[in-house]
Amino acid sequence: MSGTKYRRILLKLSGEALACNDGHGIDFEKASAVCGNIKACAEEGVQIGIVVGAGNFWRGRQGTGMDKTRADHMGMLATMLNCLALKDIFLRMGAEAEVFSTVSMPQIAPFFLRDAAVDALNSGKIAIFGCGTGSPFFTTDTAAILKAVEINADIALFAKNVDGVYSADPNKDSNAKRYDRISYDDLLYKHLKVIDATAAALCQDNNLPVLLFALGDGSNILRAVRGENLGTVLNN
Repeated sequence: MSGTKYRRILLKLSGEALACNDGHGIDFEKASAVCGNIKACAEEGVQIGIVVGAGNFWRGRQGTGMDKTRADHMGMLATMLNCLALKDIFLRMGAEAEVFSTVSMPQIAPFFLRDAAVDALNSGKIAIFGCGTGSPFFTTDTAAILKAVEINADIALFAKNVDGVYSADPNKDSNAKRYDRISYDDLLYKHLKVIDATAAALCQDNNLPVLLFALGDGSNILRAVRGENLGTVLNN
């Protein structure tokens, strides 16, 4: 594991990171570039768990007037499309990967059991966690932190479309300041919605650091696990 800072990480990817140019579906060329960088991290000895969103298929409760629970169930199922696509890409690259689902669907993926997931990580497999927390009303941000805590990850890496946490929206405020570090207390007090409040509180309670950085072409993932200075660190 020479040159890497972390033994085990949880990587949170957005569905949009895999999307075609119109923001929908899966661009397999783009997704393969991201997976190639994740595979490079695994080859350096880092154990990797992944939670991926589903914004490229279904975002939140976009169905006007839909029952909230049913809409969230649709989003949970949509994450599995991305999980299975990632697994297929990894396997074709020669990297071992396994998908675990927090909703029972045995014909598609084994049910998530913490010990089985840790065994997969210890054996060198990339573990991909689908269906969020398994319950409605929780985001995939919260699912990522929950899985990070469950697998005893050293850190959660959130690969976003922004290069860190800002004091205001940098697209709207040219004076917005980017933080190198920020505490969960400050994040919650200032209502900086880079991760949702439930996820931030779970990090705070379990003393889990988060590094939030720009995904770019995927190479920042490798830079992050090597401990390079990028993005914003969230911690206690």
